[in-house]
Amino acid sequence: MTTLRIATYNLLHGQPLAADGSPAPYPAEPGAALAGAVASLDADVLALQEVDRHQERSGGTDQAAVAAKAMGAADWRFAAALHGTPARSAGWVTDPAVPGLQVYGPADADHGADRPAYGTALLTRLPVLHWRARRFAPAPFGLPLRVAGRRGLTAVPDEPRAALAAVLAGPAGEFTVVAAHLSFVPGWNVAQLAAIRRWIADLPQPYLVLGDFNLIGAVPRTVLGSAHAIQRTATRDRVRTARRTRLQGWYDLARTPTYPSHRPTVQFDHILGIGVPRSTVGSVAAPRTGVSDHRPLVVEIDV
Repeated sequence: MTTLRIATYNLLHGQPLAADGSPAPYPAEPGAALAGAVASLDADVLALQEVDRHQERSGGTDQAAVAAKAMGAADWRFAAALHGTPARSAGWVTDPAVPGLQVYGPADADHGADRPAYGTALLTRLPVLHWRARRFAPAPFGLPLRVAGRRGLTAVPDEPRAALAAVLAGPAGEFTVVAAHLSFVPGWNVAQLAAIRRWIADLPQPYLVLGDFNLIGAVPRTVLGSAHAIQRTATRDRVRTARRTRLQGWYDLARTPTYPSHRPTVQFDHILGIGVPRSTVGSVAAPRTGVSDHRPLVVEIDV
């Protein structure tokens, strides 16, 4: 039997934090803290959100590449939800020359180095049989939120989001993993999660959907279960098959607070699965790393 370590981690662009949760200076080597945090997870599959690529604020590093090297990933992809730089107050100053989704991988170390980007990454030590990426448009309005390093609430516009899916060759056969970062706007994030379930419908099960969903409690698994609901027009045999699948159901492989990292009280970060027997799920951890206002979420699965 082989144990796989599956993890998701919202990086907050690799921002180091002090013990009280306030921003701390980047080290002399800007990617060092991030590399150390990722290496400590020892993940076989890792989803990353709020990932910088060649941004001045994070020392110009390609954070997906830094993380891949730190964990020894055989393959990885970074999906740029946007190209541009952070605005002084909140939001982004986007680069009109690159308005849509761009995906980078190990072969793109120098490609687009003059075009800072921000998005989602998926890294794995396992062989990848198929990659897929998509972008979600931002909600037409934002919300007042707490921003690290600022007092009170800051009006924050929503931003484009990106998701990555990979069909992996695991020890027990093929399975599909999705890395996602969803909107913080209520309802908008629910629609994005339901869209992800439809988007991967033609890919092989089991499914693992990882990421920062900006949703809490039973909402994520309920949304995925609803997207998997039986169609009224199904035949009797299809209904029986669908019922068996729903009995297995979408479920949380880990239930533990992940935010804020210095004193976690709520779980925004999730690892959800279907077709993964509950009996195979082992230890669950949300360790503090000193990087980001989120804690990583790590689950061990025996296959």
